[in-house]
Amino acid sequence: MEFGFFRGLPKNLFFLDIAGQVAFLLDIILQFFVTYRDSHSYKMVYNRNLIALRYLKSHFFPDLLGCMPWDIIFKAVGGKEEVRYLLWIRLTRVRKVTAFFQRMEKDIRINYLFTRIVKLITVELYCTHTAACIFYYLATTLPEEKEGYTWIGSLQLGDYSYAHFREIDIWKRYTTSLYFAIVTMATVGYGDIHAVNLREMIFIMIYVSFDMILGAYLIGNMTALIVKGSKTERYRDKMTDLIKYMNRNRLGKNLRNQIKGHLRLQYESSYTDASVLQDIPISIRAKISQTLYKSYVENVPLFKGCSSEFINQIVTRVHEEFFLPGEVIMEQGNVVDQLYFVCHGVLEEVGIGADGSEDTVSPLEPNSLFGEISILCNIPQPYTVRVCELCRLLRIDKQSFSNILEIYFHDGRKVLTNLLEGKESNLRVKQLESDITFHIGKQEAELALRVNSAAYYGDLYQLKSLIRSGADPTRRITMEDQP
Repeated sequence: MEFGFFRGLPKNLFFLDIAGQVAFLLDIILQFFVTYRDSHSYKMVYNRNLIALRYLKSHFFPDLLGCMPWDIIFKAVGGKEEVRYLLWIRLTRVRKVTAFFQRMEKDIRINYLFTRIVKLITVELYCTHTAACIFYYLATTLPEEKEGYTWIGSLQLGDYSYAHFREIDIWKRYTTSLYFAIVTMATVGYGDIHAVNLREMIFIMIYVSFDMILGAYLIGNMTALIVKGSKTERYRDKMTDLIKYMNRNRLGKNLRNQIKGHLRLQYESSYTDASVLQDIPISIRAKISQTLYKSYVENVPLFKGCSSEFINQIVTRVHEEFFLPGEVIMEQGNVVDQLYFVCHGVLEEVGIGADGSEDTVSPLEPNSLFGEISILCNIPQPYTVRVCELCRLLRIDKQSFSNILEIYFHDGRKVLTNLLEGKESNLRVKQLESDITFHIGKQEAELALRVNSAAYYGDLYQLKSLIRSGADPTRRITMEDQP
């Protein structure tokens, strides 16, 4: 309304304005008690001090300035228009409406088509309402003796004249302005209402140009509703299918929350890059992976001293994944076929006793990995791995990792040596020292057999490759090496 009464609201609208400001002031107070989801840990924050601090650092001051009684201040300072321009701060409230519709669109309990139609109608009404107020403001800027040179002052509908329009009921004036704004927006003006002076002509040209953009936006959204191509609608459809599946199979509440939370994380973070990069050549994708992930892989203690070629082969085969707090990635006693590198976040390794008791073995932080013992030693996973904070991980499957170890045999031996050397500082490795030692001996025996086989058949190329990989041609196979 302030756009239409830029030089002060009339008395019959003053209390309506005050009521609106009181409502927004109450909203400011409530914001100090509304929980939020932390963007780093992805956990809900209930601490009131943290909630208040976050709001004070973000939108508190724009919201507070928007609630100031600028109409009263404008009149108190003698009608200085510079003060009245501060009303534009109230436009920041639009973000609240936008956030409201975003929440409605993601809520699968509310029909998506209904939500989008209500949103589009709201956008259209807001634009036409604002234009109607500006149309009326342009008419009021001329003195009363020149009212006939305005669009509303010169208006004649049948026997009814809008001369001295300031004396007409305010709601009739608003309805007339809104009618003018809507028919102009729809570009179906009937000629009964039109611009009279130069300022009105200039504004209508700008308004009609804006209407073309608005019309394209509305038509585009309606088309998207028909073809169901929006990201939000795909998320809602997938969530609906998941809920039906969980209901049909009667999954537990905890598992339901994990599934829904993981799908929501995919939607909000948009971390899945496979569809983005699938049309890019493999060589370029390999360079992208090396740029993004190499620092996380080469700094892992397990790969200390390994060649850059070995590291690059691993980096080009990893996939990025995100996990929510509380999710269990690996369970104790299960067969593991994935190796994970920690990029961001915190996890914990937990030992599960026979009586179900839990004992935290060690935390897992960036530049660490898990699943390596089970994969390298071919044994079940010794500990359960659980997420403590929102984690970004890199994953490589066992088959790909084993193929790389087979090609880069010297680096594979270095990996096992690093695993064994870390036993003094790592309790979980120390407890499995015998398994690791046995596996190293087994690999040495297999390499010796391959050397002898290559020498027996005269395969000089294979023999040179094995020696370059670190094989000892002088090693003899003993009875302990026989399978």
